Amino acid sequence: MARWKPHAPERLLVAALELFEERGYEHTTVIEITERAGLTKSTFFRHFPDKREVLFGGGTMAGLLVDGIDTAPAGASPLEAVAHALDAIGRAAFTSDRREFSARRSAVVAANPELREREALKELGLIASMIDALKRRGVPDLTARVAAELGALAWKIAYERWQDTTNRDDFAELARRTLTEVQAASTAC
Repeated sequence: MARWKPHAPERLLVAALELFEERGYEHTTVIEITERAGLTKSTFFRHFPDKREVLFGGGTMAGLLVDGIDTAPAGASPLEAVAHALDAIGRAAFTSDRREFSARRSAVVAANPELREREALKELGLIASMIDALKRRGVPDLTARVAAELGALAWKIAYERWQDTTNRDDFAELARRTLTEVQAASTAC
């Protein structure tokens, strides 16, 4: 039987989440995560720089956002380009089979200040990625910043709604509706 098993990052993520739920983030070590996943410490560090990062997926989301904005139709407005990116994220990352797992992940993050801080930093990085992608499309700086911020707010609200396990809406649909709501609310201010 081969020693190598596929999907190491996913296995590490699942093991980490289970242990963080059982023992708490602070009381879980990288060694315990790797043992639960049936992997080695060196495998862990090949995929993640530290135990905090196991819950944050590296640059996957930023890449999806940028690709979504880059592939939006040429005549798309800045918010339409952001909506296109949210569609891409919904198709790739927020599928219905990930809903419960995402809710569990959010609960672990919410319970730990260090993870909440990392989540906030990740959000800032995603906004910066969207701004850069929009500016490459020729969108003026201020407009790119506003569109990216509105997109990030819509994403955050849609993600909270989508994680509700009684909700059966597709993430992309939720994100587009929420983006419309956020845009309407911004004009009402």
